Amino acid sequence: MRFRYLGDSGLKVSEICYGNWLTHGSQVENDTATLCVRAALDAGITTFDTADAYANTVAESVLGDALAGERRESLEIFTKVYWPTGPKGPNDSGLSRKHIMESINGSLKRLGTDYVDLYQAHRYDTETPLEETMQAFADVVRAGKALYIGVSEWSADQLRDGHALAKQLGFQLISNQPQYSMLWRVIEAEVVPTSKELGISQIVWSPVAQGVLTGKYVPGAALPEGSRATDDKGGAQMISRFMNSQVLGRVQLLKPIANALGLSMAQLAVAWVLQNENLACAIIGASRPEQVAENVAASGVVISPEAMARIDEALGDVVVRDPGMTKANSPKVRPV
Repeated sequence: MRFRYLGDSGLKVSEICYGNWLTHGSQVENDTATLCVRAALDAGITTFDTADAYANTVAESVLGDALAGERRESLEIFTKVYWPTGPKGPNDSGLSRKHIMESINGSLKRLGTDYVDLYQAHRYDTETPLEETMQAFADVVRAGKALYIGVSEWSADQLRDGHALAKQLGFQLISNQPQYSMLWRVIEAEVVPTSKELGISQIVWSPVAQGVLTGKYVPGAALPEGSRATDDKGGAQMISRFMNSQVLGRVQLLKPIANALGLSMAQLAVAWVLQNENLACAIIGASRPEQVAENVAASGVVISPEAMARIDEALGDVVVRDPGMTKANSPKVRPV
């Protein structure tokens, strides 16, 4: 396992991070979830990402139980705040001081730890003054409940504003967690250059495009039983943007490239995002322990410029690059 610094900080993270969105507390039984976490630890992963909203707080509890007994100092545990939790009342979402302060306490209790290494704004809150949000994060850091602060799916302008306030308040904004894959490259034009300037790293989710880049979805063929595309608890909705014959057909053209590199399709997808120097880590999920071992093999893989060009040629115009998609996909009002 290779390690990288997270932003302009001294914190090192494993370049493959284990995440439990759409799995723990939802798709995967707790015993299997624990086996996946054990497989991650055995493979050298030290960085684990979750959120209070995943399975309405249950995912945090499952991860906390799975990591119980591990040396806390040897782990980097990340969680997030923004989306609705609990009974979803008027103050059960967003980035108000009230919600942040109550949410960090709940997350720490469920995770069974006194602090998280990284506390992240899961989206930008248009209804709370940014000054209020960043002051609350500063107080969370000063209370020792989080060591660093990050965000998720913020635009370049939002990153710049948040970074400036964090600096004024005496703490570091060191990361952004966007969607990023061979098929979804909307961060490359604006978010990545701005992040490099500010000393912010990317922690990317869905590097395998919710499973599409494994090549298991073949145009015109039946959906694999038990796959993300058949999940009615959120998975099928998330993957729908890629489930058309044009995208799936282009993905099949990646198979000979992966074979030539001695990689599986999933390994190629994870290795591809790791070629971006602004990346600190790529988040992988798993419904079976063996999936963890497969994806971890992408750590340290170097893809030649020639192979990167072949990937671009194979995917052609199905790649989404519009930088405006970051803000377009962000909530316009606080969710309830």
